[in-house]
Amino acid sequence: MVCSAACMDRVAEDLKVRTKVFAVKVLEFVETLPKSPGGEAVAKQLARAGLGVVGNYRSSCRARSHTEFTARIGIVLDEADESELWTEVTEDRAWGDAAKRAWLLDESRQLRAIFSKAVTTAKFRERHP
Repeated sequence: MVCSAACMDRVAEDLKVRTKVFAVKVLEFVETLPKSPGGEAVAKQLARAGLGVVGNYRSSCRARSHTEFTARIGIVLDEADESELWTEVTEDRAWGDAAKRAWLLDESRQLRAIFSKAVTTAKFRERHP
């Protein structure tokens, strides 16, 4: 199925909302992490990566060229992957609110899959305009 411009705009807007919700949930979760040196270090890394997903995604939507879009969407993928990593660390340590942690782990994996496919598609379109 080829998606029309209107369809792509809707998908982009839906992802803007979804990534913003993800960022808010990351911030809510990191507030439940222990106030130990390790907990604070992970909280800082997870917060940075989670906020990086939404910030870089919105930036990719404003890209001035396809090449710029491809580069920026790659950064979104990196941030989603890093969010997943730090959430896995909290899982391994049983840190933070368990329900929030489970939601974040699932959502970070879904976002990573979405942006992985987006990077693959963007790179293909660069090679086959």
